[in-house]
Amino acid sequence: MKRRDFIKLLGGAAAWPLAARAQQPDRVRRIGVLMAFAESDREAQSWVAAFREELSKLGWTGGRNIEIDTRWATADVESMQRFAKELVALQSDLILTSSTPATAAMLQQTRAIPIIFVWVADPVGSGFVASLPRPGGNVTGFTPIEGSLGGKWVELLKEIAPRVARVILVFNPAMATFVESYLNPFRAAAASLGVDAILAPVHDMSELESVIAAQARESNGGLVVIPDAFTIGHRAEITVLAARYLVPAVYWSRFFADVGGLLSYGVNPLSEFRRAASYADRILKGDKPADLPVQAPTKFELVINLKTAGTLGLTVPPSLIATADEVIE
Repeated sequence: MKRRDFIKLLGGAAAWPLAARAQQPDRVRRIGVLMAFAESDREAQSWVAAFREELSKLGWTGGRNIEIDTRWATADVESMQRFAKELVALQSDLILTSSTPATAAMLQQTRAIPIIFVWVADPVGSGFVASLPRPGGNVTGFTPIEGSLGGKWVELLKEIAPRVARVILVFNPAMATFVESYLNPFRAAAASLGVDAILAPVHDMSELESVIAAQARESNGGLVVIPDAFTIGHRAEITVLAARYLVPAVYWSRFFADVGGLLSYGVNPLSEFRRAASYADRILKGDKPADLPVQAPTKFELVINLKTAGTLGLTVPPSLIATADEVIE
């Protein structure tokens, strides 16, 4: 062998470890999934299924060239931290996280394994990425909830329930660490509509019921429910309480309206998990999270539950019905 050919070969061998994982198409890749919800949550199960299905369409099939390890943390920060350690110990090639606290827990454990997040409201403010176009580091993902929606939800509540004079923003402080991003739009919209804006951090369902009951005792109260793992996990109980106390409420996802919520405005979670699969495919093929921009929502959907409106004695304006993506009767 000629000396220069030997040197080229040696140089290529030195570079091999850096690219090896991306250049072995037959090697089984390991994907960790950290969900901030209960394993019994059918909606959350459908999101993971959508991620798997989209991966399969892209050529990644469980049992053939990928293994997916899923952990369910049930809106508990300590569980998220414990499961984050487990997924790192499994030497995952890639990790998918499903909320702000789950992403924070994972980043405490690794700055090397690529991470794709879904349902992170303020990735820059949370310190996960340097910027949306150029995340830097080992993390990127999808931020389906924009801070401006804090104002949009107030406007929709006032439109469907014109008598509302006091709006409470409900959230769990341990899960909604990003709540500050909603506050200015929330307060500005409330002020422009002549509505009192009140924050209501709740830690459990007992506190939440007390908040809703207090709204019912005073006339013309309403709720805006923040997107966090706690409110997702308790969506059925929250909509039941709002109906029981006859308090109009606006939510951020259609699965609240599906279980009896008055109105929802936001993105479809299934679409976000499908989009996450496209990034997983690119990263497993060699792309770096640092170079993949954090993606904002592509579409918001408005869902109105007319049955619930009737129970609350509300007449939904025809203009609002005309703009709805779906009306539940």
